[in-house]
Amino acid sequence: MFKRPVRHAGADIQATYLLPGIDLAHVRRYQAAFGFEGDAVPLTFLYLLAQRAQLATMLDRPTPFRIPGLIHVENTLVMHGPVDPARPLAITTKAALQPPAANGAIHCLLETQAFDGERLAFVCSSDYLVRRGSKGGEGKPSPAIAPAATPLASWTLADDAGRRYAALSGDWNPIHLWPWSARRMGMRAPIIHGAHTMAQACAHLERAGQGRLASVWCRFRSPLPLGAQARLTAGPGEGEFTVLGKDRVAAEGRVSVATG
Repeated sequence: MFKRPVRHAGADIQATYLLPGIDLAHVRRYQAAFGFEGDAVPLTFLYLLAQRAQLATMLDRPTPFRIPGLIHVENTLVMHGPVDPARPLAITTKAALQPPAANGAIHCLLETQAFDGERLAFVCSSDYLVRRGSKGGEGKPSPAIAPAATPLASWTLADDAGRRYAALSGDWNPIHLWPWSARRMGMRAPIIHGAHTMAQACAHLERAGQGRLASVWCRFRSPLPLGAQARLTAGPGEGEFTVLGKDRVAAEGRVSVATG
């Protein structure tokens, strides 16, 4: 995890891995942690599989950046029909370093596709901030709450929530674990994983009557520190949701419901 970046590494890297099957005990622990109901593999659980392939790709290939401290800023998941845990998945990830933004920020886009034989099972697109830009260049914060939004749920992040999710997901990024490790990565305090916020929001949306979700797009707007309270609202548009921290939008997104 702490390998040094390679200065002359290519901008794009790609690798494919075979997952023999999905551990159902792992799925059940994930469902219990977030409150997903039913027997189907939750949509957001698939991010754990995609992230495993993404991390393996970055570890196995030369990269021009350090892996610890990467900041997850946006994610899209699309499930193309139910995923059978007993069937193997061929998971391919391509990582592409993006051109510097106007403020100097650099992002890495990781595109992942999982195939069940010839069938495309799911896709995942993850945007990570590799290098921060100058202040004021990442866009203004969203308004505190959308005018027509409907309050749905709230939850408080425990002080050890980052470590518990790390044990569940395998994502041991130091910015999520302890105050000292977060400070070493340039953060004032440890923050919860963006994927944790996305999963918690999706679980509440499913229980609120949205039905089993087939896709989610989520933009992580501002960090949620451990110990903070999060509030979920739905709307104003169909499938839209917002997660609020104390005084700012922490995440916003849009979901679609599986048909059939």
